[in-house]
Amino acid sequence: MALTRRDLLKSGVAVAATSSVSPLLLPRVAGAQGKRGGMLRVRGYDPPHFDPHQTLNFKTNTTLSFVHAKLVRHKVGAGVTPGSFIVEPDLAERWEELDDRTVVFYLRKGVRWQNRPPVNGRELIAEDVKFTYDRFLTEKANPLKYLLDPVDRVEVVDRYTVRFRLKEPFVWLANVLANPTGTWVVPREAVEKYGDLKRPESAIGAGPFILERYEPNVKTTFRRNPDYYGSPLPWVDGVEWIVMEDESVQLAAYSTGQIDAGGWHQWVVRQPDLPGLKKRRPDLVYQDFLSNVTNGIYMRTDKPPFNDVRVRRAISHAVDRQAIIDAVFIKGEPTPAIARGVPEWSPRIDQLGPGARYYRHDPKEARRLLAEAGFPNGLKTQLNCTPGYGNDLVDAFQLVQRQLKNSGIDATINLQEYGAYMSSTFNGKYEGLAVGPFSITWEPHSNLYGMYMPEQGRNSSHVSDPTIISMLKEQMRTKDLEARRKLIFDIQRYAAEQQYYVYLYCTGLTGSWQPYVKNYAPNSSFDYGNRSATLWLDR
Repeated sequence: MALTRRDLLKSGVAVAATSSVSPLLLPRVAGAQGKRGGMLRVRGYDPPHFDPHQTLNFKTNTTLSFVHAKLVRHKVGAGVTPGSFIVEPDLAERWEELDDRTVVFYLRKGVRWQNRPPVNGRELIAEDVKFTYDRFLTEKANPLKYLLDPVDRVEVVDRYTVRFRLKEPFVWLANVLANPTGTWVVPREAVEKYGDLKRPESAIGAGPFILERYEPNVKTTFRRNPDYYGSPLPWVDGVEWIVMEDESVQLAAYSTGQIDAGGWHQWVVRQPDLPGLKKRRPDLVYQDFLSNVTNGIYMRTDKPPFNDVRVRRAISHAVDRQAIIDAVFIKGEPTPAIARGVPEWSPRIDQLGPGARYYRHDPKEARRLLAEAGFPNGLKTQLNCTPGYGNDLVDAFQLVQRQLKNSGIDATINLQEYGAYMSSTFNGKYEGLAVGPFSITWEPHSNLYGMYMPEQGRNSSHVSDPTIISMLKEQMRTKDLEARRKLIFDIQRYAAEQQYYVYLYCTGLTGSWQPYVKNYAPNSSFDYGNRSATLWLDR
């Protein structure tokens, strides 16, 4: 049976609203064409620590993706279109919605934890799921609690069945549980032994790989989990997750075959490096796609002068989005709240209605708005950012600073170490303005809910707007997919008028990998573990 993109969207995105999981979403394990063996060598990250419930740092979540599993996950493999995030079973073999406040997950039987102390390979059961999400919801340091804000409690029905009770209707539950950030199922014994999950030896999961060796700021080595429920996966014997922060080192390592995929974020090749690499290495595989990460400016909208919509609109007029794309990233698109790399949920700028006008680069109008707001001579502020995303982003930040100044906004750059930036500025603890990548979309709810609901750690601009809150609540209970999409578009149109966040652009990317890497496709997800488990090396 041929499936259209719309069919896949309905089966994946709306699955939480169906009575039970579709057979089309059952895992497809690669068949005899897979080839066992070899070490996958790729660019990785050095996490600040290994506790998924005490950080929203992508370096922790990407590293943990090799070790852990979730109730449900996003489909991976060569057939997956970048920007599509289709939900399929992982630890849960199926799930069903009993009513609009009750969702039941049925676990696979015989799934075992990795055979390491103190868990020692015992069976993973419903109590483990309850323990995980109880900890997720009650851990005071968890900045990701907003993801499951509608969950009231998790109950054990029997050894292999868990029931999620909701405070209110929440059609996105399965999609949020598939998000590869903080939703990994973790063992009680590791928490009890170590007090938390920050140590590398506490990273014990039921995923495709076992953490064998952690060398801070050098690499993490994973080996194949022989007891993985998805056998014969993984095909590779292991993965070397190599820390490479310098762009020239990344390019040299990839072009000389020292690593098996592009060395920049998401295993891509930087656009400035692409023409030369294609000339030297035409044998490599290349695939273009648009990022699902939104870059932009956020600000203290709870304080003057940014509580004035005229000032916020002036900031938006001040920035020349296309000039930044052309000068730094070469490819990309100006974007609304949901990155254009997820087109099913992201309107084009010309579809934003009255708010589209504020995307026009117009320094004269910016100065007029500032004067109208009481700043005829412009204003001074601070622009917080981090070099932790690489030199290209720093170049973009400096361009933003110059463009702001040309429109009467004198912003002094405050460059913060990445860890400090994530724990302070990214969590809303800053003054003035901040700039950087600040949202990633796998489904649109988490992005919008986190950034616009009051009292949420991800509400970096400190927004409190009853209109947006009402629309967010309505889309959470709307089962009809087209009606829900209209609400998501309406939220973004309203956001474009208010400019609580000055959304700038999402970048155009080119994924690349060695020709011997098979059954792989790029997708902007933190779940590198399942992508690595599904591919094989045909050297």
